[in-house]
Amino acid sequence: MENPQQSPPGKTFGKGMWIAFWLIGLVMLTLLFGEQEKGWFNPNQAPEYRITAEGAQEVILTRNRQGHYVVSGSINGKNADFLLDTGATDVVVSGNFAQKFGLKRGRPSIAATANGNVTVYSTRIEQLSIGNITLVQVNASINPGMDDFILLGMSALKQIELTQRGDTLTLRYFPN
Repeated sequence: MENPQQSPPGKTFGKGMWIAFWLIGLVMLTLLFGEQEKGWFNPNQAPEYRITAEGAQEVILTRNRQGHYVVSGSINGKNADFLLDTGATDVVVSGNFAQKFGLKRGRPSIAATANGNVTVYSTRIEQLSIGNITLVQVNASINPGMDDFILLGMSALKQIELTQRGDTLTLRYFPN
């Protein structure tokens, strides 16, 4: 006589397949929405760029959902995401990112931030690129207490002409 508590062999396999199907589906949805969320934060992962008739290099940025301009680029040849911050005196890099980009800590100083005074260390970025714009020997600061992101401050932005129209910001650079 067959045990009523025991499932037929095919039924157990079917349950396992359904569980695997749902787990794979959840993982795929997590990956899909993770990428979509990254696009919401940084809509300029591959920014549009061009060279004007006057020889200026232009990069066109779109504002993110929070109203900020975030753009992908590179520091010393390594990928980086920048948050444009005209209120920051320098390009400011977190301690972790400074290590990743091979930036050395220079002399310490005190910087006034929205969170109060902090100790930062001067450094210099050999090459900073956004689209077709490349800046060299850019003054920067390392803030060891900052979250892992990079503020693109005025030490870089003062070399670039900024024009905002609606939700678009055009960076224009005239190379020497």
